[in-house]
Amino acid sequence: MSLDLSGVDLERVPRHVGLILDGNGRWANARGLPRTAGHLAGEAALFDTVEGALELGIEWVTAFTFSTENWSRSEEEVEFLMWFNEDLLLRRRDELHAQGVRMLFAGDMDDPRIPDRNRRHMAEAAEMTAGNDRLNLVFAFNYGSRREIARAAAAIAAKAAAGEIDPEEVDEDTVAAHLWVPDMPDVDLVIRSSGEHRLSNFLLWQSAYAEFYFPGILWPDFNRHHLVEAVREYQARDRRFGSARDAVGGN
Repeated sequence: MSLDLSGVDLERVPRHVGLILDGNGRWANARGLPRTAGHLAGEAALFDTVEGALELGIEWVTAFTFSTENWSRSEEEVEFLMWFNEDLLLRRRDELHAQGVRMLFAGDMDDPRIPDRNRRHMAEAAEMTAGNDRLNLVFAFNYGSRREIARAAAAIAAKAAAGEIDPEEVDEDTVAAHLWVPDMPDVDLVIRSSGEHRLSNFLLWQSAYAEFYFPGILWPDFNRHHLVEAVREYQARDRRFGSARDAVGGN
């Protein structure tokens, strides 16, 4: 079914959309299914949403696929998620490449708990699609924003100690250049499914002025049409970036 783009200004779509894929487990539990079934359904929702992003002309999508906190889940679920992310790459890589999608990965890839084969497949996917420019699709895998910022600070401190950086010249651009995906632009719109209203350690630096959209449905029920609704809502908002509403007053 084609997208209904009525009321959407394709010249003002958000450049970067962040997706917090929340509710897979609850979706499965409500149907008497194992949590892993919810992750499988969530994959279909993600790639339908990616199709919508391509049609809308969105340049960047970052999907929160595995957080640094997810290691606390059951051993069975963590093992499934490692396999699932690997399998997803193998099954979807060629399709995304053919669509002109550049695949990137943000997260702590040095964590010894990540199987070597996962790292290898991520590196291969990134290398294969590096020249694509239709959509930048970032998988936030073993990702935690506080860890990302702390590691950036440590790298900057090490360079300062080595005399490579003047501490007096460290600014926001310096920090951004040391994040896991240095060319990632700020997030314009964060979408979180399932009715929760928090960032959960996702893109804290990049979302400083992001708009938020909470559709109130579980992630496996989300699709490209909900993405269009999110974009309509986004375009109806007044983004002031801290400035006053007008010359006389404002918040």
